[in-house]
Amino acid sequence: MLLYAVAVAWVVFGFLSFGIVGFNYILARRAAKKTWKIRKDESYMPRVSIIVPTYNESEVIKYKLKNIMKLDYPKNLIQMVFVDSNSTDATVDIIRTFAQETKDIDTKVIVENERKGKTFALNVALKECTGEVVIVSDADCFWPSRILKDSLCYLGDPSIGAISGPKKLLNEQESWVTRNEGKYLKSMNLMKLGESKAGSTIFFEGGFAAFNKTTLNAFDPYDTGSDDCGTVIGVFEQDERAVMVPEAEFYTFFPRSWKGRTNIKIRRAVQLIRVLRNYLTLLLEGKIDTMKKTVIKNLLVYIFAPIMFLCFVATTVLLMLTIPPTILLLSLLLIPDVNIYLVEVMSSFLTMVVAGLLVASKKKSLVWKKPEDRRLVLEEPLARAGLV
Repeated sequence: MLLYAVAVAWVVFGFLSFGIVGFNYILARRAAKKTWKIRKDESYMPRVSIIVPTYNESEVIKYKLKNIMKLDYPKNLIQMVFVDSNSTDATVDIIRTFAQETKDIDTKVIVENERKGKTFALNVALKECTGEVVIVSDADCFWPSRILKDSLCYLGDPSIGAISGPKKLLNEQESWVTRNEGKYLKSMNLMKLGESKAGSTIFFEGGFAAFNKTTLNAFDPYDTGSDDCGTVIGVFEQDERAVMVPEAEFYTFFPRSWKGRTNIKIRRAVQLIRVLRNYLTLLLEGKIDTMKKTVIKNLLVYIFAPIMFLCFVATTVLLMLTIPPTILLLSLLLIPDVNIYLVEVMSSFLTMVVAGLLVASKKKSLVWKKPEDRRLVLEEPLARAGLV
């Protein structure tokens, strides 16, 4: 009887963890193939304010500036707002030289006296933005020249409050870590596209995040630590859609080491849990009724499923101790493609669990740090991709 109960529990917990994630992926994949329920306005060409936050970016900012100059968009419709969080290198000098030499682009340079975090810096910059659309882009992220012309048409639909784009890696083939991350991004980009076509996605990227100025009251209004996903909460509160569009793809580099990848994943997971916690509160208060399906689905995938995974692991160990031959289940990890899916999902579950413990411990987030992958930004791959 006990053995039967353990076996049933194992199946149930397996479905409530892997099953939920798999079912969600299938639904998103189907939705991604459907047509958009958006009235794109191809003639929509607004004045844009592009915010670039910096902190000790002297190694990469010159490439970012070259990338900006390649934009195929009327220069008189571009305002650049650089906000620097008290850099100790030559970042500000490089930007100021650019501002002095580039007369056809309206450029604002803001230098903070002390570092107070990225979100604080973005909100300082927001006060100086004069464009109809406000776009955020990190210094180590690079845009194809037509990104504005090809993607801003989505914001011509009054139901769309914000758009983001899929992240692509320029060093995907550099190590097994970057290759795995590349595969992960492909699946996540598909998920976000499916969510967007079905309604909205809660996932935004700092490489390209564009907001209608009338929609954007503040970055990360609930202080989740996520300046991108946390800002989407405000979009949902105004009953507007936030979508990822393929035309807004951008490029960046990724750490080659497992440690570098893990640090990024845990930081993002901590932010995601804080974001979802606020969504849950707003959901219970009835403040995001239109987007509740998107919110509930992500609560199941990123909060409920990881907890069920821990129960699944416990019953798996119990099952193997009770019926030793069931250890052969581990052979699933040897099957190509299947093992990649299993390892990635299990890694994501464990990351969310660790992040949950960090949030529960109320550990404070670190002030905006300079990412380790900055040194990976090189001119050759950027030039090869036509980005500089």
